[in-house]
Amino acid sequence: MQPIFIRPLTEPERAHIEARLRSGSAFVLRRCQILLASARGERAIAIARQLGCDDQTVRNVIKDFNEQGLDVLKKESCRPHRLRTSIADENLPALRDLLHRSPRDFGIARNLWSLPLVAQICLSQGLVAAPTTAASVRRALKRLGVSWKRARALDHQPRSAVCTKKKARDRLIAYAQPRSDWAIGFLDEGWWSRFALPRLYAWQDSEHPVRLVEQSWQKNDPDPKALACYGVLWQKGTTEEPVREQMWLRFVTGRPVSEITIQFLDWCCQQLAAQGKRQWLLIWDNASWHESRESAHLDQKTQPRGQTNGRRGTDFAFPTAHQKSLAQSN
Repeated sequence: MQPIFIRPLTEPERAHIEARLRSGSAFVLRRCQILLASARGERAIAIARQLGCDDQTVRNVIKDFNEQGLDVLKKESCRPHRLRTSIADENLPALRDLLHRSPRDFGIARNLWSLPLVAQICLSQGLVAAPTTAASVRRALKRLGVSWKRARALDHQPRSAVCTKKKARDRLIAYAQPRSDWAIGFLDEGWWSRFALPRLYAWQDSEHPVRLVEQSWQKNDPDPKALACYGVLWQKGTTEEPVREQMWLRFVTGRPVSEITIQFLDWCCQQLAAQGKRQWLLIWDNASWHESRESAHLDQKTQPRGQTNGRRGTDFAFPTAHQKSLAQSN
């Protein structure tokens, strides 16, 4: 192989290279040493043996200097200019539909999707011609405008049970909708503490920093430790075109507990009774104060024994956000 050397250095180039020998970058230092050694007439093999690198690396630096000059001392990005993707644009809708299904539909005994599993199913379903990677699937989802979030199996139940319970909920709503003495409401609550710092992020500048001070409770503090908000969103109309324009809100001191929940339900029942409603289809989640013994036996807690016009409840546990429906009547 014919030896290769750099072209003759000009005085400004030599001064610049010698000055860069004091650089803190190992990349720049190594290349300056290669260029000066080649300018002294040393061969690539000798330079590589002296610097402890491959002789082909030395030849590449010399060749780049002869073509680019001092730009060879600038470290460029190693990232490729264009990332190849194995999932074509025309297969992106099929990828979206695939993620809306359960892995069990493809013979996988699990309820959760993972990126490697999606890549495996894409190959078996013909979305890609060759095995692909999780990174390729993530890039394809980004082109779809979807951020990857690991799917949660609702209540860790098989997809068939999820669909069955959703249909049961929809049938119950469809049963209550045409009846004028029925009310359909979705209940939820939230609460805030004066002493627990929120898990939030905020923008700030150096002149006006955001300072969160953790408060400590004092024995004679007259203000409550927490504030809770109960709300019911009422639904009218058909199941296909629901109308949700009315909401009832109540704020109470403290956090949500069974006793306060029962008080709020009592207040709602009184308001519904004044409107001529006798049945309340209540849809809520699986919060601990919803599943407590007190909430499960509202008729025993709120009405004397023996009365026939008390509340009676029937639970329907739904996996969507751990929803459950409670049909109550006055």
